[in-house]
Amino acid sequence: MSEPNTTVADPTNTPPGGSSSSSSGTNPLKNALGGSAGRSLGLVVALGLLVAVGAITSGDRFLNVENWLTILRYASILGVVSIGVTFVITAGGIDLSVGSVLGLATVVASLTSVQLAATQSSWLLMVLVALAVGAGVGLLNGVVIAYGNVVAFIATLATLVGARGLAELISGRSTQIVTNRDFSKAMRGEFLGIPVLVWIFILAAAVGWFLLNRTTFGRRTVAIGGNREAARLAGIKVKRHLVALYVLSGLFAGIGAVMMLGRTTAGTSTHGLLLELDAIAAVVVGGTLLIGGRGTITGTVLGVLIFATLTNIFTQNNLDTSVQAIVKGTIIVVAVLLQQRFATKRPSKRGG
Repeated sequence: MSEPNTTVADPTNTPPGGSSSSSSGTNPLKNALGGSAGRSLGLVVALGLLVAVGAITSGDRFLNVENWLTILRYASILGVVSIGVTFVITAGGIDLSVGSVLGLATVVASLTSVQLAATQSSWLLMVLVALAVGAGVGLLNGVVIAYGNVVAFIATLATLVGARGLAELISGRSTQIVTNRDFSKAMRGEFLGIPVLVWIFILAAAVGWFLLNRTTFGRRTVAIGGNREAARLAGIKVKRHLVALYVLSGLFAGIGAVMMLGRTTAGTSTHGLLLELDAIAAVVVGGTLLIGGRGTITGTVLGVLIFATLTNIFTQNNLDTSVQAIVKGTIIVVAVLLQQRFATKRPSKRGG
């Protein structure tokens, strides 16, 4: 668990006025920039540079409001899924299944029987079905990992393959069109000129930030990622908490499925393909440690916006997607190298 970031001044070096001198060996500005604030500032600068590149290469096409709304719509689904993944990685785990879970949830929620029942009752039924599918698969992951002692990488890799196969089997590898007009209208609407999908992303980020930084649940998540055995000895029910984390990750994937259904008005097994890789990349670039012990929702949001903006710049300039993949891969490698460099210099802390 993170400790208060306090500085104890040496009484012998304290001037008569009561303020500690610079010889105490502390530099508040340096400490702040070396922590979560500094990491977030670096991401903001990187995002600003990307915006400058977009403005130079694409001009008004990039800077107009409609294009920014397009970037935010693209970022919203990835962002919501990435927030769930942030919790898992902060605890020292990994979830490779979120993309497939999203695809499966879109298929189940858009089944003719589900849509018919939603038409007769409320479109919210489709939402509940998608969330239930996500949480259910997350529960399966959590139980297998926590109580079956299966390595998270292997367990979620198996779920990635199994969930995608189940989605193909249920849908017959065909696209299922959303015919419920109330659902489509609600998901494709706007509030204060901002798309509903973006509002969902904002709300998910706010909830995720509060949960990680202001609750016992968040502190326990960080503690488990920092040292699982020490967390157990401290009285934390580690296995139960791990199950809860994977349920949370699946739940956020289910929310992403609802958003995907709203954006595309279709459920298909191909939805969310390779989304798990983009989510993990955004989380890592955002500053969450892959080894666990430090997580940042603010960083994840900025990481998502960086990748969304980068994708938009490539699209605006008709650049090859292969080059885009190379650039993304380079960014990820640099981020991991920086993590390894700075993780060995200071203890893990909760951030953003």
